[in-house]
Amino acid sequence: MNGVIVINKPMDFTSFDVVAVMRKALGIKKIGHLGTLDPNATGVLPLVVGNGTKAQDLITNHDKGYVATFQFGKKTDTLDIWGKVLKEEKTSFTTEEVKEKLKDFQGEIYQLPPMYSAIQINGQRLYDLARAGKTVEREKRKVTVYSIELLDFDEENQSGKLEIKCSKGTYIRTIIDDLGESLGSCAVMTSLIRTEACGFTLEDAIDLQRARELEDFTPYIKSVESLFMNYGYVKITEPQARRFSNGGALDKNRTYLEKMQPKEDTILRVRDNNNQFIGLGIVKGDELKIYKLFKTN
Repeated sequence: MNGVIVINKPMDFTSFDVVAVMRKALGIKKIGHLGTLDPNATGVLPLVVGNGTKAQDLITNHDKGYVATFQFGKKTDTLDIWGKVLKEEKTSFTTEEVKEKLKDFQGEIYQLPPMYSAIQINGQRLYDLARAGKTVEREKRKVTVYSIELLDFDEENQSGKLEIKCSKGTYIRTIIDDLGESLGSCAVMTSLIRTEACGFTLEDAIDLQRARELEDFTPYIKSVESLFMNYGYVKITEPQARRFSNGGALDKNRTYLEKMQPKEDTILRVRDNNNQFIGLGIVKGDELKIYKLFKTN
């Protein structure tokens, strides 16, 4: 079995918990996930199985989508509702004030990673240090928020819901914490759903409990190629496919690339004469070289 299966991760499961459950359900050892999702978060968690695990080191820059709820007037050490409360105060922000301030969080922004995060500094996870009561220097990181929309805001309860589209590495907890501070108070995240990752949405996902009960996973296994639909593709002849599959580079000008004239370092999906995905190629000079092979014999 090779490909991708998208799980709708439930609360109180780590990403590794989900991998363990699906390893048993699928009866396959080669399985991994594409992007950690916190235990208290739910939503889209793509898993790669079989030769799909070769894609793990390639899926580094995929954008994400989230729906998060928040509460003004509270601050915790984890920046979410599950942490130790550090501060509480009454707030009275209006919907318009919140909407106006959210404009500052769209585009390229800089974030200070929270102490309760999986980032490593000097070989140690920040959350391990935080649990030991330590705080260390962190550098702000640049991320991109493509859109941030206030879906709902209850002025009486000072709570709301956000929909966010962003780049990999964006901390939604930090956006909410920074939003509270920028309005002169504080805020915590109260729930988080990942609605999109690696080009997959909740509509593509299957509930973990449902997956446990399945006997036939075939309808839910997506192709490895589906991970790379953001790249163009080139179709090659049978002899070229054999050469490429055996590790050989191809003369770019003996393929359709002669007409396309792609730029140097362009990555392309490579398909054989039967339209079967072989792997990824990269343009180097006059050659299409192997970037990553996925075809199994």
